[in-house]
Amino acid sequence: MKLSVIGCGYLGAVHAAAMASIGHEVVGIDVDERKIAALSVGEAPFFEPGLPEILQQGIASGNLRFTTDMSEARGAKVHFVGVGTPQQKDGYAADLTYVNGAFEALAPYLSPGDVVAGKSTVPVGTAADLAPLVERTGATLVWNPEFLREGFAVKDTIDPDRLVVGVPQDESGEIAADVLREVYHPAVAKGTPFLVTDLATAELVKVAANAFLATKISFINAMAEIAEATGADVTQLADAIGHDVRIGRRFLGAGIGFGGGCLPKDIRAFAARAEELGRGESVGFLREVDAINLRRRERAVTLVLDALDHDIVGKRVTVLGAAFKPHSDDIRDSPALDVAVRLRGLGAEVTVTDPQAIENARRQHPQLTYVADRDEALRNADAVILVTEWDEYRRNLSPEHAATLTTGRIMIDGRNGLDAAAWRAAGWTYVGMGRP
Repeated sequence: MKLSVIGCGYLGAVHAAAMASIGHEVVGIDVDERKIAALSVGEAPFFEPGLPEILQQGIASGNLRFTTDMSEARGAKVHFVGVGTPQQKDGYAADLTYVNGAFEALAPYLSPGDVVAGKSTVPVGTAADLAPLVERTGATLVWNPEFLREGFAVKDTIDPDRLVVGVPQDESGEIAADVLREVYHPAVAKGTPFLVTDLATAELVKVAANAFLATKISFINAMAEIAEATGADVTQLADAIGHDVRIGRRFLGAGIGFGGGCLPKDIRAFAARAEELGRGESVGFLREVDAINLRRRERAVTLVLDALDHDIVGKRVTVLGAAFKPHSDDIRDSPALDVAVRLRGLGAEVTVTDPQAIENARRQHPQLTYVADRDEALRNADAVILVTEWDEYRRNLSPEHAATLTTGRIMIDGRNGLDAAAWRAAGWTYVGMGRP
């Protein structure tokens, strides 16, 4: 099937390459000429494991190409729209400028019978507003939210845990749902749940999922605050309650909290949309979820200060990690960089290291010192804080080896990912988040 993908950022580039890899003929379209030039020669403009390989395979096979010319969308059977929905500069609501612009630019090239599948994370009700524009062309608008995890996006696109398609409640919706079943034929054939809903429900699925995950993370971080006040160990607490099948252990990792380009902005936009609908009280708890998350960054800084007896001016602090999570170079709303900037503001000499995100971080925060080599970054440090749980730091750094590099023996574990007993046995002052 011939497909177009409008917007070739993180979501769109992965989706275009993944669809080409399962046999579709795909054209990716974006207004960013530099991005399109890179993608056209098989270069991913961001770090995502597995993406360069399927990009290059798709281009070599002729199934995948990229352009800045929207007219190249003409003739495609399905048009996926996956542009960004950033937080508004003057509030919490989602900025739909790019979504509205993409649909308006695409409309002249739609034909009767086409399917336009929105993939952007949008406030509920957006599809209903856009539907008349699409329907005037004879095409059908559906909403097909994405559930990608950065670092695993290629797998999550080709082999998702579920597929959700919101469609109009008429015959055109039934036909469009069948078309999407054909698009995702390998996943459907292996039995992946294919859920057909109305448009509003499909829009809500994505933001509701993110709100739940954010709530679960902030819940265990709230328990970490109680643990710190009482001498309890939040990691043992999480293990104990995680055995309850109704709760589960995943996303109960207390630490410095979540960041990135999805969870923070999405829960804020969800709360803002609920206010617009007159149902702000229904998700009022998301304000506290956000507040708890931000408090954990402050707490990490406080732990560094306490460990240095509040004598931080001129002290050398090494920050392990810059990306908001491992297996990514994404620094959007990164807790790691937030902590690094705060420590520098207090007078510390801060060195940041990361396997993938240094260049992105340097562009945003040039005032920090960046060292690519982990061991060099650790050299002569008075204190170390782990904030992004890359294996290079969590699994492949022994406390004995680290002790040969640093001046001080202070490790603040912002992700509770290290073996506390091993680090203490090697002579380190080890401090976890919500751990005695």
